[in-house]
Amino acid sequence: MPGHRRLLAVLAAATVVLSGCSGAAEAGGGSGQAAGTAAGAATPSSRSTSSVPTTSAPTTPPPPPQLPGGGTQIFPGHRLIGFAGAPGSPALGPLNGDLAAATARLREQAAGYGTDRPVLPVFELIATLAHDVPGPNGNYNTVADDAEVQQYLAAARAAGALLLLGIQPGTQDFLPAVTHYERWLTEPDVGLALDPEWAVDPGERPGDVFGSTTGAELDAVAGYLDGLVSAHRLPQKVMVYHQLNAGIVRGEEQLTEHPGVALVKSVDGIGAAADKVGTYQRVIATLPPFVHPGFKLFYAEDTRSGPLMTPGEVLALVPQPEYVLYE
Repeated sequence: MPGHRRLLAVLAAATVVLSGCSGAAEAGGGSGQAAGTAAGAATPSSRSTSSVPTTSAPTTPPPPPQLPGGGTQIFPGHRLIGFAGAPGSPALGPLNGDLAAATARLREQAAGYGTDRPVLPVFELIATLAHDVPGPNGNYNTVADDAEVQQYLAAARAAGALLLLGIQPGTQDFLPAVTHYERWLTEPDVGLALDPEWAVDPGERPGDVFGSTTGAELDAVAGYLDGLVSAHRLPQKVMVYHQLNAGIVRGEEQLTEHPGVALVKSVDGIGAAADKVGTYQRVIATLPPFVHPGFKLFYAEDTRSGPLMTPGEVLALVPQPEYVLYE
């Protein structure tokens, strides 16, 4: 019996030991599973963090382009002094041939005009030129090609000047003659100079009669330019209309103000100083209040009747010209 009881005690002790080992193994297995689960949970968390989209700092739009020398408004901060011309045509003004030499001459001529405000130089390229015979387009005019416009624009930029595209439309209306140059008019330093003396009716020939235009036609061009300024965030554009006598622009009261366009009425009288002053007073009398006065001098034609007017004499005109052009 004692031996039997001893055997039972040994068996009981073994059972306890085995039960403890089994429990420890289960506990160890549970810990491993938990660790594995934690490790598995960590991976999605890492993926979630790396997949959050990154945002870059907002980009600042470039500032709008400015006029040569800075700013976006033409007047009253500047006085415009210009030369006219066209390639290979000395009779049309000094702006031909050696453009660097013409630039130096323009600077010298403009020196007497910067007494009260900075001078902004102007290159007035006669881009569309009227003829007394039909051109290739049948409109009694020829148009400058892109290479010519680019040449003059490059020279104007080198001089810190504006480029104005002169339009003598012949039998063509002004607006289609202007829109031909739209790719250039979207540049910040390119404007227009309209010459209605050379705008004739179908059946007429430029040079045989004086051409003419209306305030409504000028206003349509100004509105078109103003639209380009708004659409392309451009500085104010200059639009000159030349006028030799009072009858060349009819219904001038139909011209309206456009904030993106600085309108200039240039009086183009020819001859002795007294005659030019008289023409200026007559033609400028109908100047709309939002249009700026201009005055044109001719190196050849004016000096046949006496000396060329000096800058001091030009600035003594009333109203004082804000654009002075030499041809």
